[in-house]
Amino acid sequence: MGKLIVSLSPHAHGTDTVERNMYGVIIALMPALLVSFIYFGLGSVIVTATSVAACVFLEWAISKYILKQERNTICDGSAILTGLLLAFNLPSNLPIWIILIGALFAIGVAKMTFGGLGNNLFNPALVGRAALLVAFPAQMTSWPQAGQLGSYLDAETGATPLSIMKAAIKSGDASLLNELPESLHMFIGLPSDCGYGAGSLGEVCALALLLGLAFMLWKKIITWHIPVSIICTVFVFAGLLHLANPIYADPISVIFSGGLMLGAIFMATDYVTSPMTPKGQLIYGVAIGVLTVIIRNWGAYPEGMSFAILIMNAFTPLINNYVKPKRFGEVPAKN
Repeated sequence: MGKLIVSLSPHAHGTDTVERNMYGVIIALMPALLVSFIYFGLGSVIVTATSVAACVFLEWAISKYILKQERNTICDGSAILTGLLLAFNLPSNLPIWIILIGALFAIGVAKMTFGGLGNNLFNPALVGRAALLVAFPAQMTSWPQAGQLGSYLDAETGATPLSIMKAAIKSGDASLLNELPESLHMFIGLPSDCGYGAGSLGEVCALALLLGLAFMLWKKIITWHIPVSIICTVFVFAGLLHLANPIYADPISVIFSGGLMLGAIFMATDYVTSPMTPKGQLIYGVAIGVLTVIIRNWGAYPEGMSFAILIMNAFTPLINNYVKPKRFGEVPAKN
């Protein structure tokens, strides 16, 4: 006969579980994953399979042999999701041994060191990406052109829209922005004959990412507050800069370039590392948007989305404390 467990209120009733939400996000990533397979072929398959397998194995091994946990969490989908998101932040020609190091940082350092799912301060996939970007900057900023389906390590590379924007700012030559692809191309994905390096696996098609956003909103896996606040903030800030000086790219191109859509929809909305209340999520999203534009325009790297999210991950506890609702029946202290 089972035990009757009685706990204090409040009691929440619903169908939400960790597994449901994790696999829901994985399903939402499928359009972007399919697009990456179509655009990068073999390279995308190798990078994704390696990243997912390494993250799942490391979580299993660390849980069983280091933390000696009775219940292994590899079936809840979180390790698979971390592997997918790490792969989405990598170029399609990255060597396998570098991917394994990224998985070790994502799972071993950023997640399991803190005690596993629900305890980590920083988004694990972004920690893995940041570690690889610092350790292997050349390999992590070599962007294969789309359409080389049979290529992997020998794929032909090219300049990305973000690198063109950065070159225009550094040189002060606004005419360089004429080399940017059309916004429509960045929205639906760069064509194979465009001559541009398309970027990381998960950032080649904004439309596919928006389909994932629509699915998660429909299933109520996430709310609109974080992605909308990030995108709107970037649009306004980048638009003001563009009006002030034409060396800064137009806001539409800024939004559809690099990993902004991927980060706003799938990375910044991570349950564990983002604020819990709508007000806190809006503050968090606005701050990420501002930091992203600042780092992109004046930082050392063309992309600033992942660094902005990691910085705000560190501020999440402070935001939660600042916007926490007043407890029912609480009487304010008198001075």
